[in-house]
Amino acid sequence: MYHNPVLLKESVDGLNIKPGGVYVDVTFGGGGHSREILSRLGENGKLFAFDQDEDAQRNLIEDSRFTLIPQNFRFIKRYLRFYGVKKVDGVLADLGVSSHQFDEAERGFSTRFDAELDMRMNQSVGLSAYEVVNTYDENRIADILFQYGELRSARSIAKKIVEARSEKRIKTSFQLKEVLSSFIPKAKEHKILAQIFQGIRIEVNQEIEVLKEFLNQMPELLNEKGRLSVISYHSLEDRLVKRFIRNGMFDGEPEKDFYGNVSVPLKKVGKLIVPTSEEIKVNNRARSAKLRLATLS
Repeated sequence: MYHNPVLLKESVDGLNIKPGGVYVDVTFGGGGHSREILSRLGENGKLFAFDQDEDAQRNLIEDSRFTLIPQNFRFIKRYLRFYGVKKVDGVLADLGVSSHQFDEAERGFSTRFDAELDMRMNQSVGLSAYEVVNTYDENRIADILFQYGELRSARSIAKKIVEARSEKRIKTSFQLKEVLSSFIPKAKEHKILAQIFQGIRIEVNQEIEVLKEFLNQMPELLNEKGRLSVISYHSLEDRLVKRFIRNGMFDGEPEKDFYGNVSVPLKKVGKLIVPTSEEIKVNNRARSAKLRLATLS
């Protein structure tokens, strides 16, 4: 299967779908969430989906109510306007990398396969993991591994990468693993490599910037009582989503008025939702998923 959708029912339930409403699935992938949304829409409902990965085009849904936009969802307002849409009733985002992208060896996302260091979600643009690993200076690599990979040993890992590449370019995922093999304790190898790959991947795809740009557009895009449903897989993303829903900003605190009240664009709906142990048993990749719901305040 292309991608086993995580928290499928809960994330779509959270959109509180109106049969004639307009909805957006910004991470189409295998189309699992989109199909569930369409199953709840009436004949006048509309669903737009975004996916910048060419592979996702293969999963196109033949339905007159459905439109797939092959673009990065950071441009959500711009492309919806092209279709004459200024307001929507709900937006769903299932962040991170799809199972398909992890499982396609040549994409270079996974530590399990040997492949060229690519990691681009859109393979037609932008810099690849190869450039990050072989051209970024030591401080910049260290910052990426510390901020995005959440690695305490980021400085020494960066030093090791820069030393190794001065002798020979690091072209593949297994070469990168080999460079770091003497350095990573065997017992923690899988976890630390996953964090290193995560850090590089987030940099390559500008995932944090994309998420911020996307969230900043939600207050203007959502209709009154419109819903936002976001599934995240690591604490960096989840913290941004949580803070934006709570404060309408990513840093600092919102200003209070004379009476000590704050005005924020969104308000949370319900509590944090995580997968059941049954779902995690069936789909191991669900284990770190967190779903947050919000509506216009």
